[in-house]
Amino acid sequence: MKLLDQISGNEKILWHGRKEKGVSVLESIFNPLMPFALVWALFDGAFIFGFGKAASAADGGFGGMGIGIAAFFLIHLMPVWLYLFGILTSGLQAKNTEYAVTDRGVYIKTGIFSSNVVMKPFAELSSVSVRQGMFDKMCGTGDVTMNSAGTDMRYGNRRRSNIFSISNVKEYESVFQLVKQYQEAVYTDTMFPNQMRPAENPG
Repeated sequence: MKLLDQISGNEKILWHGRKEKGVSVLESIFNPLMPFALVWALFDGAFIFGFGKAASAADGGFGGMGIGIAAFFLIHLMPVWLYLFGILTSGLQAKNTEYAVTDRGVYIKTGIFSSNVVMKPFAELSSVSVRQGMFDKMCGTGDVTMNSAGTDMRYGNRRRSNIFSISNVKEYESVFQLVKQYQEAVYTDTMFPNQMRPAENPG
């Protein structure tokens, strides 16, 4: 499923881009789980090495017991497998992430094994900000974060905020200015309709 195919013909595409895979992989490698996964792998690795030496020294190895020990460590190393899985899938996730800004709103396509497209109209955006993390600075990318506020009947019709972002893109500054420009224009149109609209915004 291509993102541009989901945009209606009466919308003007102002920008289209993808998430940079290199930044996503770096962020998944150097995440808070990394020290824990490394210590866990070293701890279990020492035991596996010790059992391997003992099995080679014993006549006939550990037999059926060796299979049980191997199964135990396969399960016990689950934090390490989860960490490695996160690294492997980060590249796929970035490859399948696609963004578009039209004259109506922001489109975001995500997913690995399935695809999901979300469209947020400019009228629903309450704030827009730009951010550049450590790995973004290294790779020349950045994030454009948007806050969509509204009511949700699932929570007693209370106002709830929904934060979403265009992440790890090269053109983050120009995208931020573009989204901000349209968000402010729509806000002005809403607050000052028709003759009440300021002269600098003809609508």
